[in-house]
Amino acid sequence: MSRADALTRYQELPLPDTTEEHWRFTDLTGFDPDSFSHDGGLSPPGTVPGTGQSHELLYSLVGWDEKFAAHNAALWEHGLLVVVPKGVELDKPLYVRVTNSVDDGSLFWRLLVVAGEGSDFTLVQESTSARPDLRSYTNAAEEFFLEQGSKFEYVSVQNLSRETWHFASHHARVGRDAELDWVAGGFGSKRGKTRIQNDLAGEGATSRVTGAYFTDGDQHLDYDTFQEHIAPNTTSDFAFKGALRDRSTAVWRGMIRVEPNAQKTNAYQENRNLMLSPTTHAIPIPGLEILANDVRCTHGATVSRVDRDELFYAMARGLSRGEAERLIVRGFFQNILDRIEFETVRDALAAALEARIPKG
Repeated sequence: MSRADALTRYQELPLPDTTEEHWRFTDLTGFDPDSFSHDGGLSPPGTVPGTGQSHELLYSLVGWDEKFAAHNAALWEHGLLVVVPKGVELDKPLYVRVTNSVDDGSLFWRLLVVAGEGSDFTLVQESTSARPDLRSYTNAAEEFFLEQGSKFEYVSVQNLSRETWHFASHHARVGRDAELDWVAGGFGSKRGKTRIQNDLAGEGATSRVTGAYFTDGDQHLDYDTFQEHIAPNTTSDFAFKGALRDRSTAVWRGMIRVEPNAQKTNAYQENRNLMLSPTTHAIPIPGLEILANDVRCTHGATVSRVDRDELFYAMARGLSRGEAERLIVRGFFQNILDRIEFETVRDALAAALEARIPKG
């Protein structure tokens, strides 16, 4: 595959619109990805970054069969390759910060992680903008490969400016007896879509995704998750919670698919939304597609408003409305925060959530 091939594919594919099921609630009217500047050029035809095994794995999970994935494959220049060899355990997390700093510019980011057999490590990634009013377009593609018995904890926090269109495709392949623990925080951006797919490809594989988001103003977040059970005796657990204020909206679409040979699957997904204003809108869409007959698959989704009695009770004891809402939000997210093993990550996520509530 060459960059030129990917660019051709990007140009051939139409911009998604609301007639497509997965884009039904995310309207891209007024968005033109080609209107944002890109300083880099195409690599010579036939060349892609990476060598050896990493060269072979690149693009194998996130290729160029979708509009934004193709755009990334064609134009990305900034990326990170993380390979942790067999049996290596890192006692401190790796940290990377991706910052977009160009007005009316685009940033294409690529991440490839290979967890060697029996390895154990954590990677924390934060996506930010140089200024809160920066207008930009960001496009990320991330591929994770967990070999037998490995354990990988990934923390991704999206805190881009409110004038950023953000699109991301994350795809993991979890091998035999490997464990993926994923924490996804969504606080910034204007509009876009984040795709998360985990393939439980080896017997005994486990994946857990914990998502927390907070929207306000006119923000619109869209999460599209897919739990693909391929091998038997695999487990997946996806739990997303979001709080919404003002006129913001959030969409969460989850799908559990169990292939015919994936007997003894145990899969769960949930999405809970707390509406802090009467003008917010949340759309949870859980789904199951089960092709095996010896499985346990469950899902749940709720949209609820702040309990007025709880709010009154807290304010009657001297708390301001902001303080009372922070207390309620903290309680709402507590079981999500409890799923995070890393104390520093847990505390940082809790602080980010509470910081979004006005102090008045």
